[in-house]
Amino acid sequence: MITQIVTLAGVLLGALTSFVATGWAERVKHRRVLATRWDERKLDTYVQYATCVKEIAAVAKRAVDAEAGSTARAEFLATMEQAEIRRSALFETLVLLASPAAVEAAKAVNAALWETEIAARGHAGVPDGAVLIELLNAYHSQARLDLGVGNPTGGT
Repeated sequence: MITQIVTLAGVLLGALTSFVATGWAERVKHRRVLATRWDERKLDTYVQYATCVKEIAAVAKRAVDAEAGSTARAEFLATMEQAEIRRSALFETLVLLASPAAVEAAKAVNAALWETEIAARGHAGVPDGAVLIELLNAYHSQARLDLGVGNPTGGT
């Protein structure tokens, strides 16, 4: 009788151990899947934000170069405004997903970009484009750190 109880206790202990180990492994797997999913969202947001910033800067430059009062200038300014709306929404997503350092880098990019937009509207002199590129490079570095990607040299 005692051997049957010991055998039954061994089977129950084995089943419990197996249940706990399987549950733990599934939780670890689930966390890894969620982390990967969030990293993919972060990467998409980082790339879309940077792309939108570059689009705004390029259109703003075209607006500055266009003849004052021309239809082309008006179209460039309208395109810039639409892209600014997208950039603003992307920045909100970035604030929710990105590391604090990446958000701070994006805020610096925003400030430089707004100077470019003000110049495009004809309210100020044209800022140095190298500043925006430098700030975008800093943003890229912070994004890579947040994603756990190496920090290769290179620019925008």
